[in-house]
Amino acid sequence: MPMTRRELLWAVLGTAALGRWGLSSAEAPANAAADAAQLLDPQLREIWAQLRQKYGSTDITARTLAQARSRSWASARLAAPAVEELRIAGRHGAPDVRCYVINAAAGASRAAILHLHGGGFVTGTASDSVPLLQRLALELGCVIVTVDYRLAPETPFPGSLEDNYAALLWLQQSARRLGADVRRIAVLGESAGGGHAAMLALAARDRGEVSIAMQVLIYPMLDDRTDSARSLLAHQRLYTWTAASNRFGWTSLLGVPAGSGHTPAGAVPARAVSLAGLPRTFIGAGAIDLFADEDLDYARRLVAAGVPTECVLVPGAFHGFDLIAPEADCSVRFRAAWSGALARGLAPRVG
Repeated sequence: MPMTRRELLWAVLGTAALGRWGLSSAEAPANAAADAAQLLDPQLREIWAQLRQKYGSTDITARTLAQARSRSWASARLAAPAVEELRIAGRHGAPDVRCYVINAAAGASRAAILHLHGGGFVTGTASDSVPLLQRLALELGCVIVTVDYRLAPETPFPGSLEDNYAALLWLQQSARRLGADVRRIAVLGESAGGGHAAMLALAARDRGEVSIAMQVLIYPMLDDRTDSARSLLAHQRLYTWTAASNRFGWTSLLGVPAGSGHTPAGAVPARAVSLAGLPRTFIGAGAIDLFADEDLDYARRLVAAGVPTECVLVPGAFHGFDLIAPEADCSVRFRAAWSGALARGLAPRVG
């Protein structure tokens, strides 16, 4: 029997961190996960227990990476809006970049979203996100471009950033064809895609070629020092995206061990010296997500830098909760929060 979309998401996220203080699931005391499970939202607790019992856990490592990449969690595409697959020129002699354009309407003047998919910097495809983005395009009446950036470790930083930047430039330059209003471009991403969106917003600010109106960062992966220089509470190690997978993802992207004293400039949003001048921001995460602390800290720094910032922390929610359990009440509220923020941030400008 084929896996359901929820089950595939569980497998791709690699529900690994059942170990307390960095232990594997096999080594974890039986009561550690049970005790921490009491922190879960009741609607998520049952789903988590079912999937954990059925599929166990595995970290994403060099050994398991190919298996993780082989899974797809995409649902069937909608009949509309239209989706166009195309390739745009890469930057500085890099390979062409595959993108999917959703809901283009030549001659219109719609808000535009550049979407960057998740996957820990090492897995995932833009194609998997298309059905969800079709629904978002219909809901907001906008055009969306999602980018199949190159993955690490085969392509370390800045390869993926330059792929995403090439797509951002192309979106701006192709605005008439797409029916996009260049004054209303947002970047959106979840997990590693949220990290990529934050990197891209910083690069756009510093390069001064494209104006971004808003960044929407969904439980973004922002700091390579998490679980290296930062200490974590036990329950932050117990769900879906794990500390071990996180170290592997960051190390693969950076080309140096996660948490190193020096990392490539522009690769780690949390290490940016200044966040001033960034666009309006929505940032949200689950309270028991591995990324909760780094996301809250980034939101705090944005506020201190004078950036209009909305931050939502969902009690009892783990990483990717809204994708694994989209019908749960907390997931419905969370999606309404960030999509509502997008609608407000991309509303037509007066004057």
